[in-house]
Amino acid sequence: MTQKILYSKPSITELEVEYATDAARNGWGDQCYAYINRFEKQFAAFVGTQYAIATSSCTGAMHMGLAALGIGTGDEVILADTNWIATASPITYVGATPVFVDILRDTWCIDPARVEAAITPRTKAIVATHLYGNLCEMDTLLEIGKRHGIPVIEDAAEALGSRWHGHAAGSQGIFGTFSFHGTKTMTTGEGGMFVTNDRALYDRVMTLNNHGRVPGGKQFWSDFIGFKYRISNIQAAIGCAQLERVDALVARKREIFAAYVQHLGGINGIALNPEAPGTLNSYWMPTVVFDEALGITRDGLLAAFSRRGIDARVFFYPLSQMELFGTSAASSRNNAPNSYAIAERAINLPSYHDMSSADIDTVSQVVIDLVQEHQEKLTCLAS
Repeated sequence: MTQKILYSKPSITELEVEYATDAARNGWGDQCYAYINRFEKQFAAFVGTQYAIATSSCTGAMHMGLAALGIGTGDEVILADTNWIATASPITYVGATPVFVDILRDTWCIDPARVEAAITPRTKAIVATHLYGNLCEMDTLLEIGKRHGIPVIEDAAEALGSRWHGHAAGSQGIFGTFSFHGTKTMTTGEGGMFVTNDRALYDRVMTLNNHGRVPGGKQFWSDFIGFKYRISNIQAAIGCAQLERVDALVARKREIFAAYVQHLGGINGIALNPEAPGTLNSYWMPTVVFDEALGITRDGLLAAFSRRGIDARVFFYPLSQMELFGTSAASSRNNAPNSYAIAERAINLPSYHDMSSADIDTVSQVVIDLVQEHQEKLTCLAS
């Protein structure tokens, strides 16, 4: 039986096993935070921020960051309609309202013009989600934020290793968040990271993450109700090992994308992840968007990939379509036409460290066959 081609899986070596084993054997007592402290320090150096806090998830990092900014009931936070729900949910955790805006057709990231049009007196933050490794237009978003006095947050869960004109994704906003879920380029199984250059914000999140206990205060005394999103020492040990390999992990993602480009780059009717001049795309999730004229649909894509034993991953549904945040799918479709249209004719392609050339060939051939099949149908209809 042919082995299924997975869309993602982690790269775990003896180094990760060694560090995790050491943490399990020795990471207790006065060493219970040793790998956590090391992981945070090294990650901050990697992305070029002054501070980093390792968390149990990217969702937790976003939640604490929003809370630390004082965002709450009656406030609004602007973000792209094309997003994973974990970016929007923390906004509701603090009592605020997510305001969804459309994406750009070429980068699939938030449209700065739509952001500015959505700003109201209640807007307290803008979230720039770097989708699938693609980068938001940070210069424009930061300028909008500065002009209106609104902080810009970077959701870099999917963009570890991407760089915007020399700046690491996640390092330019008031704070950035990262994910180390098992599907990501770098993993701790589950986990995340909060990064910032703002000392006051860092101190606030550190206290929030320790049940509201101020460092140096009375033992087991909380000054306010906080959270507990701390990563475990064993997870951090795996993260330390992954971070030592991060350049190779990102480079391999770029190699896989380059292989897809060799197969698919010259085909009319499809678009792949962009990389603007002066930027670096880490290509966490290679993605194909098909021209609307071809008539290729999400369901058709899923079926075609399934027939060839490929684990397909759909392009994110617009969050407004789920109608979980007080939105109406009918009216939202008009307000976010790109978010709705692209999701219906796009697919993420498998990409993981140990993926073989033969598997890349197989995946690429499914895309090629689909395009040819639909082009032939169009030719027949026109004749």
